[in-house]
Amino acid sequence: MISIEDKTDHIFVNLVENAPFNIGKKKLYEGVPANLFAYMCKKSWDNGSQGIASFVSKTRLINHYEKSLGATCEANHHMNKYPMAALNLIRRYYPNVTK
Repeated sequence: MISIEDKTDHIFVNLVENAPFNIGKKKLYEGVPANLFAYMCKKSWDNGSQGIASFVSKTRLINHYEKSLGATCEANHHMNKYPMAALNLIRRYYPNVTK
C-alpha cells in the first residue's frame, strides 16, 4: 500500500507498507516496495515533476533506500529521488513507458 501527495513540484510519500505475509525471509513476493516507489516516481514524471519525489525514512532503512532505490538522504531522515535515479527506477518497473 502506498499513500502519496502531489506537492506540485514533487510527489511526497506519506506511507509505504508491505503486507505482513510479504516481510522477512519467507516473503511471498520480491520487489513490492520498490515497485511502489517506481509508481510514485512515474506519477511525478507524468505530472511534469521529472520523477522528483520525497519521503521520510526510518533510520534502519536509510542505507537500504540509498542502495536499492538510488534515493539520497538529506537532513532528518528525509529521502529524495532525483530525476536520473527516478528514471532508472521507472525504467526498471515500467520498461515500455519511458524511452
